[in-house]
Amino acid sequence: MNHQQWQQLLDIIEGKKFDEIPIGFIIDSPWLPGWAGCSLIDYYSSDRIWLDANFKAINTFPDITFLPGFWSEYGMCTEPSAFGSKMVWSPTNLPHAMKTISDISEIDRLTKPNVKTDGMLPFVINRLKNNQQEIQDNGHQIKFAISRGPLNIASFLMGTTEFLMAMMIDPKACHKLLALVTDFVTDWIDWQMTCFSDIEGILLLDDIIGFVGKKQCQEFVVPYFQKIYKGFDAKVNFLHNDAAGITSAPFLEEMNVNMFNFSHEHTLTEMKELTGNRIALLGNIPPRDVLAAGSAEQVAIEVQKTMASIADHSRVMLSCGGGMPPDVSTENIRAFQRACQNGRLNSQNKSII
Repeated sequence: MNHQQWQQLLDIIEGKKFDEIPIGFIIDSPWLPGWAGCSLIDYYSSDRIWLDANFKAINTFPDITFLPGFWSEYGMCTEPSAFGSKMVWSPTNLPHAMKTISDISEIDRLTKPNVKTDGMLPFVINRLKNNQQEIQDNGHQIKFAISRGPLNIASFLMGTTEFLMAMMIDPKACHKLLALVTDFVTDWIDWQMTCFSDIEGILLLDDIIGFVGKKQCQEFVVPYFQKIYKGFDAKVNFLHNDAAGITSAPFLEEMNVNMFNFSHEHTLTEMKELTGNRIALLGNIPPRDVLAAGSAEQVAIEVQKTMASIADHSRVMLSCGGGMPPDVSTENIRAFQRACQNGRLNSQNKSII
């Protein structure tokens, strides 16, 4: 991320209006390796291939902000690996982290990882250190500390169904697990900030918060995310949850979130109302069915509908409802850009492709 893009993020959060709505996408290994023409295993194992794929994206689309920018990650394995999860790798599929416990009663087997030494975490840091100078020489900086959220990590450690059931049948033990994971995430964010002085933002990704009700959100989500975000003086507190976001949206400000990427099933208007237009929103066309599988014209029409759906374009960065999915083409991203530049469709629904 370059200085201009970072400043634009801060301006969006502050509510500044732009002549043209900014565009941004969360990109990582589900999309980037395939689009750049390399295998997943090469992307994960080669610093050069990883770096070149990221440079290809930012050089092909210089007017788009790619978030969080030069994301050093190993799919969903990064954080669970520190707890000892077995990692299963494939040249064609995303890696998978196996469960470390099968029941909430086994949580005493888990200990807080050392973020400097355990799992894939040292590789995440070293990849950035090895490439930091070249990233900076090309006008970019490492601006975000990144982690999966507490509920997301907990669900990988014991299984999603088992974890959600534990909230109902053994909430005390569930809190113990979340407290452990939250302390780990706080350490992990702090270590990234220690290693890279340019970091001024935090990105947490947690889809599991979309599977709980209001009561469970207040009990199991708000206090733990609040502890992480309020533990640092970051300028951008970014949360990604592309599962249901209606329940958590009213609590985002309490959690200290100031930027939110959410499911395409919720409209920007709905989210503006739920957040009191105080949270910057990243969205919101369907990622898989439109941005990846749709035609360029379909992409343009959906972008135009999204733009036309809100009278107030402040605190909005146009994107898809979630991270960039696999198989999104250059053509469809270009169509997205042109739709933003050309404004609303005319009354005859004339194509802007």
